[in-house]
Amino acid sequence: MTDTSNYKPPKVWTWDAPNGGAFANTNRPIAGPAHEKELPVGKHPLQLYSLGTPNGQKVTIMLEELLALGHSGAEYDAWLINIGEGEQFGSGFVAVNPNSKIPALMDRSGPEPIRVFESGSILVYLAEKFGAFLPNEQPARAECLSWLFWQMGSAPYLGGGFGHFYAYAPTNIEYAIDRFAMEVKRQLDVLDRRLAESDYLGGDAYTIADVAVFPWYGGLAKGWQYDAGEFLSVQDYKNVQRWADTILARPAVKRGRMVNRMRGEPSEQLHERHDASDFETKTADKVPGENA
Repeated sequence: MTDTSNYKPPKVWTWDAPNGGAFANTNRPIAGPAHEKELPVGKHPLQLYSLGTPNGQKVTIMLEELLALGHSGAEYDAWLINIGEGEQFGSGFVAVNPNSKIPALMDRSGPEPIRVFESGSILVYLAEKFGAFLPNEQPARAECLSWLFWQMGSAPYLGGGFGHFYAYAPTNIEYAIDRFAMEVKRQLDVLDRRLAESDYLGGDAYTIADVAVFPWYGGLAKGWQYDAGEFLSVQDYKNVQRWADTILARPAVKRGRMVNRMRGEPSEQLHERHDASDFETKTADKVPGENA
């Protein structure tokens, strides 16, 4: 690796070797499948292929919330995709999500299977399919969708920016960490100001905006993301803390955070979920307290 203080970008970038980062063994500059592997299919109408990262948790939380409302059609099989092992580059997964990112959903409830990828898209799809957690009337609908897409645009600065350079990069680069820490604190301030005037991001009601934002920024506020709570002084964002505590108290959120999870105490992990009874041997009502 080139010394960062002396590095000058070449005229034409080439992929010579892994960069030594935490995900160097799976990162590559090309799309498409790297190997042949079909995806399993379970008994439920919805087949989720995912991992219990913040993006994956959005969908499992949403599905558990729908089931809690009594939507039996939201029953799902959640299959583990181990991105550290490159399983997202299998031919079956790429057929569901050509971008090779978790989560990916197949809806087999109709005459033809429907693929849905990108976590925000999946949340909107499920909300519209079941008529829940997305207001029908304006301006509440616009407010909800605005905060949903705020998250989709902002989280890359948190995960791919701050998280990468603070927690995963092989070298600490002061400029990169400072640049993204400043942006993440600005984003926390955006949320804190909104939550000073509203119980939830979309207004008085819990919506897919909260489902999307909580795994990222709620996790950051509670100290689970990148062990960076003290570094970012997350305790100062009192309204974000109040909101995060409120959402974390929801039983469906606690269950959803467990699904496809590979970190933490074994009792807080449910690597695959195929039935509601799968939670019975786990501590589903325990509040986790480590990185997620």
